[in-house]
Amino acid sequence: MQLDNSFGFILNHAGRRLTQLLNYHFQPFDMTTEQWTVLNRLAEEDGITQKLLAVRAEKDQTNITRILDQLERKGLVERKANKMDRRSFLTYITEQGRALNEILTPIEQKVIASVLSGFTEKEALNLQVLLILMTNKANACIKEVEESQ
Repeated sequence: MQLDNSFGFILNHAGRRLTQLLNYHFQPFDMTTEQWTVLNRLAEEDGITQKLLAVRAEKDQTNITRILDQLERKGLVERKANKMDRRSFLTYITEQGRALNEILTPIEQKVIASVLSGFTEKEALNLQVLLILMTNKANACIKEVEESQ
């Protein structure tokens, strides 16, 4: 089988290209898509533990710490000691971070809309639904493998 015909390769390639395109648009704001994902998750709900943030942003603990270090240096987030658990920190988005997220979110939406411009509304919705179903199925398969080990 040709790699170019592999569904996994095609899906991964599309995701990498979307990330690259978004990074081009976020570059003037000194932001990566990886950082924006974390910032956006904090805009949805801040004051959460780094562990919960890692789950919500789908990042491992090492990456979430690195990303938070970068965002904190930029003044976009802050970490405070967790009074309920002194072993962990709570993460908060700053006003500067919230303002930047409000700039970047419409940029992300515009970029995605431009990529989907050749799709009908129904095709775009079907693609979204199918990708969510695929993600859920992959998560279930991962859970099965982890439980069998």
